[in-house]
Order: sequence, then structure tokens, then C-alpha cells
Amino acid sequence: MSIEEILELFPNLKERWHSPGTKLSGGEQQMLAIGRILRTGATLLLLDEPTEGLAPVIVKQIAAVIRQLKQKGFTVLLVEQNFRFAAQLADRHHLVEHGHVVGTYTSAQLVDEAGHIQSSLGV
Repeated sequence: MSIEEILELFPNLKERWHSPGTKLSGGEQQMLAIGRILRTGATLLLLDEPTEGLAPVIVKQIAAVIRQLKQKGFTVLLVEQNFRFAAQLADRHHLVEHGHVVGTYTSAQLVDEAGHIQSSLGV
């Protein structure tokens, strides 16, 4: 993606264009990390807990960007403990406990399996 396209996805970065990455907030650093991946031409993004420690407004922005990237044909592999965040974005869900997959669900199955999932997650 071009720099202009990335800055359209992340207007916060456009505002902070001249700031060193180390001076950015945690959310802005996460946006920068995703932007750097997109700049390489990759079509597969591996995101490991992109919402960890971020303010709710930034979490919403990251979710919107992931949706846009999916619409553009990108594949996103998301590892996330924030179930509510992941549930709204993922097409398939794999529940992992102690390093083992203990359940695999489509988005449609999440409602039917909510009790099992909640008990597994301790929610």
C-alpha cells in the first residue's frame, strides 16, 4: 500500500507524521506497526493481541481498519484474548487452551456455542 493509503487508514499517524515512533502513544505505535506491514506489500497480516493495553476508542479504530483490510482482500490471522473484539471481526474462531485447539467455530456457531466458549474462557 502507498503511504497515502496507509495514512487514510490511520489519520492519527498523519497528524503525528514528524514524530519519532518512540514518541507515539501505544495505540499509535500499534497503528505504525500495522502500517509498516502494509507498506511491504504483504497480503497476510499476523496480528498478536493488537488491542492489548489500548484505549477503547483506539480499539474501535483498529477494528475498523481490520474490516477495511478484509474487504480489500487481505488475510488477517488474529491472536486475541479480547473475545468481544475478535468475535466481531473473525470468520473462523479457534479456542486454544494450554497450547491446544479445543474448539473451532464459524461466526454463526458462536451464538449456539456461547455457553461452552464462556466456560472455557472463564467469562
